[in-house]
Amino acid sequence: MATHFEVRICHGERSYAAQAAQAALDLLDGLESRLSRFRANSDITRIGLLAPGEKMRLSEPAFACLEIAKRIEGVTRSAFSVTPTALQTQTSLPQWDLVHEDSSIRCLSGRLQFDLGAIGKGFALDCMAQLLREWDCPSFLLVAGGSSILAGDPPNDSTGWSCGLGEDDAPQRILLAQASLSGSGLAVQGQHILDPRTGSPALRQNRAWALADTAAESDGLSTACMVLSEVELEEVLAQERSWLVFLETDEGARPMGIRALPPQG
Repeated sequence: MATHFEVRICHGERSYAAQAAQAALDLLDGLESRLSRFRANSDITRIGLLAPGEKMRLSEPAFACLEIAKRIEGVTRSAFSVTPTALQTQTSLPQWDLVHEDSSIRCLSGRLQFDLGAIGKGFALDCMAQLLREWDCPSFLLVAGGSSILAGDPPNDSTGWSCGLGEDDAPQRILLAQASLSGSGLAVQGQHILDPRTGSPALRQNRAWALADTAAESDGLSTACMVLSEVELEEVLAQERSWLVFLETDEGARPMGIRALPPQG
């Protein structure tokens, strides 16, 4: 994942909240060792060594993350994928499936060059949120890389955590509670998002934000927004009623989807 994470907790006991935050960050370290392609012994790195027909048993978090990725890939018509970078070295996307009986992955074709950058950090936020709730710290705001936010219960008596659609000082803000907001765009890293269906840079949107119940979903969806046409996106959002998208326009972020808009703040 190789990005910066922040943990904010609203709790009556400062020292207890600090312990809970440290426990969440310790959990993150464990997830990084399983999911990062930058770790030599991670599940994701070792998956790349499989030959067609071979399979490998996965750790529980790696299997769970890839299971979510597989679902989002199907819902978004392959606009989201964990393997688009493989097209830089292979003529077609590698094919794979999950074997639930023994929590393993099987390589069907090609070399499984996975990059969980578009979903891994969101999955990590979801796992950290679950841990904080177990610690009886349900009011939290988790941030990964500045582009993925997961909010728990609102702080104190407020409606939600104030989050901007854009930079920290963005004038267009929403109050986020029990939901996740993720953003994707070209401003910071340029044309870094590839269309898995063509292998070419995704240029349909300059910037997009996705709101969903989980951070893994919002991460995957915001990436898919850079690839899907607006007609395709409308069809996807009609199917997934808990998803909401904001597309950048000259007049501000334009919402798309059936889900109710969060309060502005």
